[in-house]
Amino acid sequence: MLPRTENVPALPEVKVLVVGGAGFIGSTVATACLENGITPVILDNLSTGREEFTRGRIFYPGDMADGPLIDKIFAEHPDIQAVVHCAALIVVPESVAHPLRYYRENVAKSLDLVESVIRNGCTRLLFSSSASIYQPGADFTVDETSPVEALSPYARSKAMLEQMLEDVARAYPLRVLSLRYFNPIGADPKLRTGLQVPRPTHVLGRLIEAAQGGEEFPLTGTDWPTRDGSGIRDYVHVWDLARAHVLALRRFDSIFAADAGTYTVINLGTGDGTTVRELVTAFEQVLGHPVKVRETDRRPGDSAGTYTRSERARELLGWTPTYSIADGIRDSLRWMAERDTVLGPQAGADAPTATVGAPPTDPHGPRGTDAVPAGSGPAPC
Repeated sequence: MLPRTENVPALPEVKVLVVGGAGFIGSTVATACLENGITPVILDNLSTGREEFTRGRIFYPGDMADGPLIDKIFAEHPDIQAVVHCAALIVVPESVAHPLRYYRENVAKSLDLVESVIRNGCTRLLFSSSASIYQPGADFTVDETSPVEALSPYARSKAMLEQMLEDVARAYPLRVLSLRYFNPIGADPKLRTGLQVPRPTHVLGRLIEAAQGGEEFPLTGTDWPTRDGSGIRDYVHVWDLARAHVLALRRFDSIFAADAGTYTVINLGTGDGTTVRELVTAFEQVLGHPVKVRETDRRPGDSAGTYTRSERARELLGWTPTYSIADGIRDSLRWMAERDTVLGPQAGADAPTATVGAPPTDPHGPRGTDAVPAGSGPAPC
């Protein structure tokens, strides 16, 4: 377990730009930053993100491809020391139906962002990548050296951008750390942020939606070569992912000093493979009653899935996940029960207003017990 906050010395002021900081992952990363002495500056176009997640935080509404806006952010916050790039469209079947949109939003606009970051002299970038780019091994485990075989436009957009970032980091004064997420579940344990979309497309969200509506859960794909025919995933709690980002920011320079390179990849998963059928069983155990299941065909762009066998996150970041699948299910259920309260008009009326381009007030009160070990933090860009 990580040390409690009262045992962690305060850091000097550290500021980072979180692109996509009003979405599920980005807003949770921003919260973890705040709890650990790092000030997030949030950029989000709110196409899927929620302005409610930016209240009390420095927030710039706009697109990551807007070069003059990026210049303005760096001019007004010259102490930004790193960029955390969480912005992306993420729905696999939608990417199959609308590949042009996914390549434009995820790849082309990201290159505009990177060009702006380099132009403004920032040399550190954390990229939210995806384990969906991997070609699974015979036992479905992968590490950072496993072959890449992206099967959907969404996954290919992540793989393309990784390759482009690696090339750019070789040629320009930029170091890039790509964090390959497996399957995020859960919510901020204090329910400040969570999955913001009303009709989630990932498996746990669809399970909750089916249970709440008394409907059948569509189990998509039952002929995969896994132990029970359903897809296999590595479900990792979003708060564990957020903590990993804070550790990556803290250890960024030491990671690259040891590696002597400009581009590094780290898997973020639990190392435990859970099939969809096993997830349904775990969900029923937390819920306390069975759910109706209907077996259906695979979705376009789906794969059998993977889980990590890597220890690199522990070795380089000092990170190990602390939340179980049951914790993630419970937090997801709690969030879905409170989502409309947190994001609804009544909650919005009582919440502090987002401060556009100005220093925030911390709406969270005393820090929680999940602070990460303090270090020197990254030096200014």
